[in-house]
Amino acid sequence: MHGINKLIPSEYFILFSVFFFFNLVSVSSQQKDNPESEIYLIVRGDDMGFCHATNVACIRSFRKGIIRSVEVMVPAPWFLDAAEMLKENPGLDVGVHLTLTSEWKNYKWRPVTGAPGLQDADGYFFPTVQALQQAIPDPDIVEKELRAQIKMAMKHIPNLTHLSDHMGASSCRPEYKEIVNKLSREYNLPVILENAHEEIGFWDTPADKKEAFLYKTINNLMPGLWIIYCHPGLDTPETQGIISASQHPSDVFMAEYRAAVTKAVTSDRIKTLINQKGIHLVSYGTMIK
Repeated sequence: MHGINKLIPSEYFILFSVFFFFNLVSVSSQQKDNPESEIYLIVRGDDMGFCHATNVACIRSFRKGIIRSVEVMVPAPWFLDAAEMLKENPGLDVGVHLTLTSEWKNYKWRPVTGAPGLQDADGYFFPTVQALQQAIPDPDIVEKELRAQIKMAMKHIPNLTHLSDHMGASSCRPEYKEIVNKLSREYNLPVILENAHEEIGFWDTPADKKEAFLYKTINNLMPGLWIIYCHPGLDTPETQGIISASQHPSDVFMAEYRAAVTKAVTSDRIKTLINQKGIHLVSYGTMIK
């Protein structure tokens, strides 16, 4: 099925996905936890640790908005900053966003283990999943790196509940998927794998239309468990200086686009709608328990 995601443990299954301003995924679970008459919603913020502005935006989106889960990139430059903020916000559900790529043109990060098989000619992670696949890193190297990321996260962040996958890289080959599942069992952190290659239209909604799109999306939710995942940010000199190799408008105007995400998920209008519809805001952690 198009855009299938998978949650482990096995009682949670992705049914279908639609990708627009946010990635919206409908999930069914055993009916004892998800009555047909109720709407449950996980709003997830990705790429915490990416930069300081992202860290601030994710925390703001939790404290003042509707985000209940965040994904943290251990190799990213502002990981320790993110970890300190998360210690101060123990109610925010956290996943380790397993990272094997560094996609920005002038803003990079390296493997935690320094593994040569995971590095480009400059010593950074490969910029794309395709480049990673072409390099075919040895599975043992991949396992060592992912294990190091998990252990680092566990060392600094007390409220970890799951694993996830940055850009689909850690699930791009069957042997890597097996590694992730092995680590998931070993560290008792259920894994959520998503196919980043099918995020069609995610960035196509203009910045000034994002809140309206989110409002319409939430207003149309039917009973069940739904996931919206997004990238909060701020429009600051820091983010304005981060440029992608891509010519997609969402990358060229990344600071503006991600600031609009933060504005949308902290909107009073959106929060009022959620209250009016009786939607239950939940996290991965609460649904896994």
